[in-house]
Amino acid sequence: VLYVFFFQAEDGIRDFCLSRGLGDVYKRQYQRRVHGGITKKQKNYQKKKEMSFKLTIAEIGNLDRQLEKIMEGQILSEAEVKNLCDKAKEILVEESNVTLVRSPVTVCGDIHGQFWDLLELFRIGGKPPDTNYLFLGDYVDRGFHSVETFSLIIALKVRYRDRVTILRGNHESRELNKAYGFYDECLRKYSNENVWKYFTDLFFYLPLTALIDGQIFCLHGGLSPSIDTLDNVRQLNRIQDVPHEGPMCDLLWSDPDENKPGWGLSPRGAGYTFGPDITCLLYTSDAADDLLCVDLGGRRIIKKKK
Repeated sequence: VLYVFFFQAEDGIRDFCLSRGLGDVYKRQYQRRVHGGITKKQKNYQKKKEMSFKLTIAEIGNLDRQLEKIMEGQILSEAEVKNLCDKAKEILVEESNVTLVRSPVTVCGDIHGQFWDLLELFRIGGKPPDTNYLFLGDYVDRGFHSVETFSLIIALKVRYRDRVTILRGNHESRELNKAYGFYDECLRKYSNENVWKYFTDLFFYLPLTALIDGQIFCLHGGLSPSIDTLDNVRQLNRIQDVPHEGPMCDLLWSDPDENKPGWGLSPRGAGYTFGPDITCLLYTSDAADDLLCVDLGGRRIIKKKK
């Protein structure tokens, strides 16, 4: 009965989708609306995920001590970093390439090793678990405190896994951060490259995109000519270094260009530029509402218009 009522209420959209062979996608979109942006299958997955990883009382106490240590500007030992990265992998390996996030949430762009600015952000916006956070990537390079910055974010993710969501940026790449400062910082602070290896191995597990309330699509870079639907993103194999081309590369490197329609070559040498008409193509192919490109600290958010 609900399906019939919905079809009657929005039979114009229904006819549009069915005429293009998108009936199944249209039904999925209906489920997202009826269940507050998340389908029943996704809800069951979330419950299973929450039950699969539990911290012991001892682990919670140890994490709290590490968080206090990091926030005082001290670095963790090599053994502590390895253990923290192993715990984070257990969590991240279960998360989809399109990880689900619920509002209210504070969305943050590039940090680039600005550790003290990150602490200021928490001072103003509130610390987890009191405030939910979604980080869009680029935690390392350029700044002088990439080790402390990423250590803090990982520790918060492990301690408050459902309050902190972390995505991958283009600098979460061995090739890039070996040239832009993170590798040298790890050598300087630990006198070997082991910690750099632990961190960069963990980068492989970071989700590529997030979906807030089933309505706001968040990612570090932009769209890709190889991706038509969110299911295309979910099917990508992200357990690898950032490739030089292809859909995964595009998600982390592409940029919107409001003044130039269609796809264009990116001046950055990776990914593409895309105009407003491209977001409309994503609308028709994913049977979603209209999409809008928004710039956030140099990063992109694609939001559905209602």
